[in-house]
Amino acid sequence: MLIVGTGLIGASIGCALTRQGAEVHLWDLDPANAMVAAGRGAGVLSLLDPGDYRLVIVATPPSAVASTIAERLRWHRNAVVTDTASVKSAVLSALRERDIDLSRYVGSHPMSGTQYTGPLTAVPELFVDRTWVLTPRPENSAESIERVRMLAGLCGARTVTLDTRDHDTAVAEVSHLPQLMSILTAANLRHAARSHLPLAGGGIRDVTRIAQSQTEMWRQILTANRTAVREQLGQVREDLDTLINVLDDPDELESFLKMGRAGARSLGGKHGRELSETTTVVVEIPDRPGALARLFSDIDRLGVNIEDLSVEHDQARDAGFLSIEVDPARADDLRAWMREHDWGLRS
Repeated sequence: MLIVGTGLIGASIGCALTRQGAEVHLWDLDPANAMVAAGRGAGVLSLLDPGDYRLVIVATPPSAVASTIAERLRWHRNAVVTDTASVKSAVLSALRERDIDLSRYVGSHPMSGTQYTGPLTAVPELFVDRTWVLTPRPENSAESIERVRMLAGLCGARTVTLDTRDHDTAVAEVSHLPQLMSILTAANLRHAARSHLPLAGGGIRDVTRIAQSQTEMWRQILTANRTAVREQLGQVREDLDTLINVLDDPDELESFLKMGRAGARSLGGKHGRELSETTTVVVEIPDRPGALARLFSDIDRLGVNIEDLSVEHDQARDAGFLSIEVDPARADDLRAWMREHDWGLRS
């Protein structure tokens, strides 16, 4: 296999594939990136004859995807070419303007990533149990589609198949709009007095975490998917107008808040199961090696199942607060057990 582009996604794919014993070759417009990726275990820098490759993975920045796919389809006559771009319609439209056979191009999109960039942040587990979308077309052969499906499987991902337009609508709903809402929340902090910022807790940090993502990459993504994103923003504007209008009516306000609660619950809980009611137990943990391991060991001995958890850091002390979501019927047991083992509680 050949990976073209060795940023976070490309390098992580390479690491996952080499862990499975696959032979992976790396190429990047910036040789230094490829060298770092190779050092992380993503593959080797030596290249085969262009005709020897059977699968080429294009993991370049969004603005270069279409031209790179076209280039690689011409160079690698025996290879299926796929990509990792998060917008598919714009790529396909640009490719169809070129005089090139697209039967060997099978679009795909691993739905995984972080706010970080570059091969230094690559990890082979990035795609494990995550969704990898395939966007095949009628001119693709079953063998070509299966080759890309096997790629996702080797990386530990589960695959779903979507039409190109459906994919772009879906990512606008569940990825691109949340990114913009995070950015809007973070940008609004410019109006806050600096003396107010130390009051920030876990909630605003959760919401604004992804606002730290690379702006150049997101400029390209949002530009490519602007039609679907604009439609989502229009719906948000309508909801915002509604919210402003109901602030003086407690009953209407609560109805609006319930819509948000219902939307959050529609995402489901862990393992895709229906979201269940949980109780939060907040435990203070010192910021020192081994503290978290000891805490989990104590919880494990009690036999309480952790449904979810998150960590908030204390800005004034070397400590943090671990919010543990558990079955309400076991919450009191967990609190008593934690006190018995000298853990400080906040709830």
